[in-house]
Amino acid sequence: MQTEVASMTQIPDINSFIGEELPAGEGGFEWVRPQDGKTVGRIVEAGAAGVDAAVMAAKAAFQAHRLSPTHKRIALLKTGAAVLIKHAEELALLISEDVGKPIKAARFEARRGAEFLEATASALSQLASEVLPVDITQAGEGHFGFTRRHPYGVVAGVTPFNAPINLLIQKVAPAVAAGNAIITKPAPAAMRTSLRVAKLFQEAGWPKGLFTVLTGDKATATALVKHPDVRMISFTGGTAGGDALARAAGAKKFVAELGSNAANIVLADADIADAAKRIASAAFEASGQQCISAQRVLVDSKVLNAFVEKFVEAAKGLKVGRADDPATDVGPMVSSASADRVVGMCEDAIKRGARYVLEPKRDGAILSPGILVEVPQPARLWQEEVFGPIAIVTPFDDVDHALRLANDSPFGLQGAVFTRDLRSAFRFSNEFDVGSLWVNEASRFRLDLYPFGGMKTSGVGREGVRYAIEEFSQIKFTGIRY
Repeated sequence: MQTEVASMTQIPDINSFIGEELPAGEGGFEWVRPQDGKTVGRIVEAGAAGVDAAVMAAKAAFQAHRLSPTHKRIALLKTGAAVLIKHAEELALLISEDVGKPIKAARFEARRGAEFLEATASALSQLASEVLPVDITQAGEGHFGFTRRHPYGVVAGVTPFNAPINLLIQKVAPAVAAGNAIITKPAPAAMRTSLRVAKLFQEAGWPKGLFTVLTGDKATATALVKHPDVRMISFTGGTAGGDALARAAGAKKFVAELGSNAANIVLADADIADAAKRIASAAFEASGQQCISAQRVLVDSKVLNAFVEKFVEAAKGLKVGRADDPATDVGPMVSSASADRVVGMCEDAIKRGARYVLEPKRDGAILSPGILVEVPQPARLWQEEVFGPIAIVTPFDDVDHALRLANDSPFGLQGAVFTRDLRSAFRFSNEFDVGSLWVNEASRFRLDLYPFGGMKTSGVGREGVRYAIEEFSQIKFTGIRY
């Protein structure tokens, strides 16, 4: 959690990095790690002055980088991948300490970041331009036309706390691949990890100013997206935050992966035990703090009791404990305040008539899995994103009913349906309003090679290796009369 600094304390300052650390500013706040409540350091608010300094460094780096040949950009990406592999354990420990993510998940994340850099390098070698048949009209005779992708220049990445390496690299790699210089503003809990990655990349040979990190919170993020020399923004976070930043940014490219309330649908013909196990993992691991964590579980009424029994059993099989225990599946949430918020949403549902089939237990920032049934649709757990280890189970009568319930949400990021029937799978593919759908995999399953993004208020644009490079670049047409 974060608290405003009221007096001078002997804790380390966490400063922006734009090729070198900026001097300490006056504003800032303390960051408290969720594991034990210990203050990690004072995060300096970079503010408008820090943004100006970062943009100046990024503009210089972009001018030097924009015409670099593709093989040099590929080499940078591969260098970054090697750095993450070399320092994977150090970075995983940092993630686990600051975010509360179980150490085994943090180790996986460090490897995934390296794999994303390698995949981006491979995709960059396969991006193609297009020749247009401009002579299809009489006026086009004797003319030749082609397209190429060009960088925006200085771009910004605003990243959340829950995947400090993965969601950072998901922006940095495609931005640099496209020829941009990128300034990032991570969430406070992701700050130390992001700073360490940027410093390691520069030590390994990345040009100064090509990838920088600004410290701070909302004020710095707003100043960054408003800066006139920042021409494109990629944001991952809540819908309200994304909406505010998009309004502040004004008329410039804005890609956003926003909130969710993922529905996972279980049809009567599904493998019930398999579905229960996969959805439990998707709902509760990493304390449910993922945008595509399973939240609303819709189950055919004919198999409801059998599913609930298996679902509770699978949830109880997950180990709840300290983030630094390699056996832990569900560690602390990012802060005690986050746990308070989730408990409040559960209490709202109970007051409205819901009941627990598995009641969560609280120990500081640690919240064990909770499962509720009979949750009415006006309840916050149905309407909002819980972003915690809580799932609700609701029955449906037929596929039409399931689709109505699944689409009864302002969100539409990623969903799942479990069925053996191909006709039903294709119907959900056509009518379930989500940016991506998995069949017989739970909603938290994600691979980095496919286009990932939301419908409705879950965002605009797409991430995923090739698709992200395209978002971080713009098409330019050139015509020649010969």
